[in-house]
Amino acid sequence: MKGKMLYLIFAVIVGGLIASIMWSTFTQEGVQDLRGNFKRLAFYRNENNTGPVERIYAVSVSDTVWGEMKKYGEFMPHTKYGNTKVYFLKEEAPGVPVLKPGKENLEAEYREYCLGKYEKDAMGQVSFIPRPFKLP
Repeated sequence: MKGKMLYLIFAVIVGGLIASIMWSTFTQEGVQDLRGNFKRLAFYRNENNTGPVERIYAVSVSDTVWGEMKKYGEFMPHTKYGNTKVYFLKEEAPGVPVLKPGKENLEAEYREYCLGKYEKDAMGQVSFIPRPFKLP
């Protein structure tokens, strides 16, 4: 009788632990839960698999909620072998930008629509710059 009771207590504890893990897995926040109506417009990833991996995203956003933009950037894939950049553009930006590697990733005609830039480098350093292309 005592062994069955211990077995029942153990089963309840293990069952509760499994239920807790499942609950936290399926209720985690994702990109779709962020305010700002984020939509991916363009994506670039270099094909160099032997050197640094460079990922560049252009995303439209409906509102300038800086904290949400930073969270969106944190959701983007990143490896310790590369750099991830996300450019946040106003929804009214015309067409789809073409992204390219190097220092200047975003076409000049889209800079006036850029609300923010998120970057995570190979060392894991994160930077978020509101209005990175301040125009006079």
